[in-house]
Amino acid sequence: MIDRRDTVFIDGAEVGKGAPVWIIAEAGVNHNGDLGRALELIHVAKECGADCVKFQTYRTENLVTAASPKAQYQLETTLRGESQFEMLKKLELDVGAFARLAEECRKADITFLSTPYGVEDIDLLESLDTPAYKIASALSVEPLLLERTAATGKPVLLSTGMCTLEECRAGVDTLRNAGCDDIVALQCTTDYPSRLEDANLRAIAGLRETLGVPVGYSDHTQGLTATIAAVALGACTIERHFTLDRSLPGPDHSASSDPVEMRELVGKVRDVERALGSTLKSPTERELLNKTQMRRGIVAACSLPENRTLELNDLAFKRPLAGVSPDRFKDLIGRRLKRAIEQDKPITWDDVA
Repeated sequence: MIDRRDTVFIDGAEVGKGAPVWIIAEAGVNHNGDLGRALELIHVAKECGADCVKFQTYRTENLVTAASPKAQYQLETTLRGESQFEMLKKLELDVGAFARLAEECRKADITFLSTPYGVEDIDLLESLDTPAYKIASALSVEPLLLERTAATGKPVLLSTGMCTLEECRAGVDTLRNAGCDDIVALQCTTDYPSRLEDANLRAIAGLRETLGVPVGYSDHTQGLTATIAAVALGACTIERHFTLDRSLPGPDHSASSDPVEMRELVGKVRDVERALGSTLKSPTERELLNKTQMRRGIVAACSLPENRTLELNDLAFKRPLAGVSPDRFKDLIGRRLKRAIEQDKPITWDDVA
C-alpha cells in the first residue's frame, strides 16, 4: 500500500496539490564559472518572479574521468576539441562561491538550491543549510547518493529523465526506505533542447498515481507550450533552465529561457493557475449578474384570454428570464389562466389556477 503524500514544504512554501506552482529558475552552470554572473542570475531570477534559483555543485575530478566523451547535445553546443572533463572544469565554482550564493539568495528572498553530484557535495550544501535537494536525472538511479540525500532529512526533488517507470519507483522507494517522505518527482526528458513530441506530459498523472507523490515538470523544450500544458495537467512545480543571454558559450545556454522568456513563463503559469479554478462546477459572480438577461423565461406566444387552458403552442421561450423558468413548462400545460395575458408578457405562477 502506497503512503500517498499530496504536498511537501520547501523553505516554508507548500508544494503540491492545491498550492501555487513553485517555479525553479535552473541557473545550473549558466554562470560559466563566473561568481559575479552567478550572483546576477539570482537577482534577475527574483525579478522574473521565480520562487527558487538552483545551481549545480560538483568537483569535476569526482564526476567524470579525464577521457569521458561529451554527450551529444554538448558536442553541438560547445567546443568539439575539448573533453567533457575540460568543459566541466571551466564551469565549476569553488567551495566558497556556494556560501556566497546561499547568502545572496537569503538577502534577495529567493530559495537557494543546488544539485549535488557526490556525497562530499551534500556535505557542503548541508553546511549551508540548504532547505531541500534536487537530484539530477542521471543520478536518480544511484542508491548510495539517494540514501545519503535522504539522511539529511530534507525534501527531495527527483528528476526522472532517461528513467523507466520501474526505475522511478525504485528511486522513490530508496528515498522512503532511507527515511525521506517529502518527495517531489519531476517528469523530464534528458535532451537539450528536447522535442515537444518527447515531452510525454501525460506521464505527470501516471507518476503521481503510481508513486503517490506530488509531481512537477522539468522542461527542456523550446517555447512555453509544454510548460503551460504541464501546469494544466497538474504539475506542482516547474523547473526551467535560465540564462542571462542565450548566445553565451556553454552547454545549456541555447536551451535555456532568457529573462524576457522567464518573465513570460511566470506570468503565463500564474494566468493558467487562475484559469484552472477548482473541480467544483458552479456559476461565477459575473455569470450570476448575466443570468437574468441571458436565460429565457416563458412568455405568452400570443394574446391569451382569461380562463384559457394552456397548451404547448401557447408558450414561447424568450429573454429575459422572468416568470416561470423553461424547465417547468410541463407544469404549466393544462393549467387555467386566471387572467388574460398579452403576447410576450411573462407567465407567472400567480397567473394560473
